[in-house]
Amino acid sequence: MAFYESVVITRPELTESQVESLISELISIITTENGKVHSTENWGLRNLAYKINKNKKGHYFLINIDCNPSAIFEYERQMRINEDIIRFLTIKIDHISDKPSILNINSQDIVEPPVRSKKTEDNL
Repeated sequence: MAFYESVVITRPELTESQVESLISELISIITTENGKVHSTENWGLRNLAYKINKNKKGHYFLINIDCNPSAIFEYERQMRINEDIIRFLTIKIDHISDKPSILNINSQDIVEPPVRSKKTEDNL
């Protein structure tokens, strides 16, 4: 079995419940092919870098997968058929990280205090 990371962009007109049902459909495709989904991250509604099929925004989500290449073939085939999916990209990776992705960390608005040097503190 190999590890894969898949990012999917759906149409902006979909509601959150429709996006969740779409994600569950994609997960069921992987699990029926004896694969395992390690994690999913919903990145929310974001602006696209350029228009795709007259859409300026899209719902982004990430899925970390552990499965056979034949399962990925069927998974991508179903995504090509689905009209609600604007774009997708699936890549093979060496290992799946337990840490959240950079986009998920930024969306949680984690604010760290600024680091000040001793010289700056003396001037205050």
